[in-house]
Amino acid sequence: MTKVLISGASVAGPALAYFLHRDGYDVTVVERATELRDSGYAVDFRGAAFDVLEEMGVLAEVREHDTKMRGTTLVDEKGVETGQLPAEAFAGELEVPKRELTRILHRITAGDVEYVFDDSISAMSRHESGVTVRFERGATREFDLVFGADGVFSKVRELAFGPHADAVRHLGLSGVGFSTANHVGLDHSGLLQHLDDTAIYMFSADEADRLTVSLSFATASPALDRRGRHEQEQAVRAAFAGHGWQVPWLLEAMSQADDFYFSSACQVRLDRWSHGRVALVGDAGYCAAPTSGMGTSQALIGAWTLARNLTSSGGDHATAFSAYEAELRPYVAENQTKGRQAAATFGGGTD
Repeated sequence: MTKVLISGASVAGPALAYFLHRDGYDVTVVERATELRDSGYAVDFRGAAFDVLEEMGVLAEVREHDTKMRGTTLVDEKGVETGQLPAEAFAGELEVPKRELTRILHRITAGDVEYVFDDSISAMSRHESGVTVRFERGATREFDLVFGADGVFSKVRELAFGPHADAVRHLGLSGVGFSTANHVGLDHSGLLQHLDDTAIYMFSADEADRLTVSLSFATASPALDRRGRHEQEQAVRAAFAGHGWQVPWLLEAMSQADDFYFSSACQVRLDRWSHGRVALVGDAGYCAAPTSGMGTSQALIGAWTLARNLTSSGGDHATAFSAYEAELRPYVAENQTKGRQAAATFGGGTD
């Protein structure tokens, strides 16, 4: 039985694990976090992603967690309404809390797939018959194939393809996300204020008393992603200094939040998504940026496409990886164009 290792237990990793195990592979998933991640914004689904969820047998269950967003109100610097956006602008054809999707994907694979939490790949040695993998905590193991599904700053990609700087392209935006009390009384709806090079988006959906907040601003690089929380908060405060409306209390809520999360809008662009017996899937290989609205759908479709080509190739990984890339690249290119255009709309660049 072909033994495979998948790095990352968010969306692309467990989805790939599901399809590979179904097709007869012996699958191990390693995840740096100590347990299943219970955070993240709501995620949305578009197009062929529904076919993937249906094939996995979870579409109906995922639909049960629909946030039922009704739309977003646009406001000016004083909070006065200037327009409306339909729910589809942010929620796609279906939106669910990310934690619910992650739980579902883990549940349908946990009985068949080996999950190793609180560990990470530290080194890989590729040879003709497989890949020797060293871990930060666990013992060294041998695998036939290794897949990186570990995000924009993928450890697998760094080890097999080179430095992050060679693949990650900053789109000129960074931001913080967190949740707080729903003091503005939103009900399955959102508020969006866009002023020059800053944007505030807040919404309330599945938990009526909670407000999810995003504060984004123009940046020259993703360097803040690797800094500590104090420095990240200081950058947010500097970007929003002097802003009125809801900003003062949002900044205080940010400092008190226990689910503080900072990230930059980036894309991953590579000339190839595989190197020998190592391949990338999802954000690790071709992130289109959160501004594209396609991250989750792309992760699911990518995992489905990769697994399908492995099966149809009869286990010939070189043929499968080539076919996977040829099939998926046009879709990824379209999504990355959307990501760059949306980032530019909010004051970012178009690198």
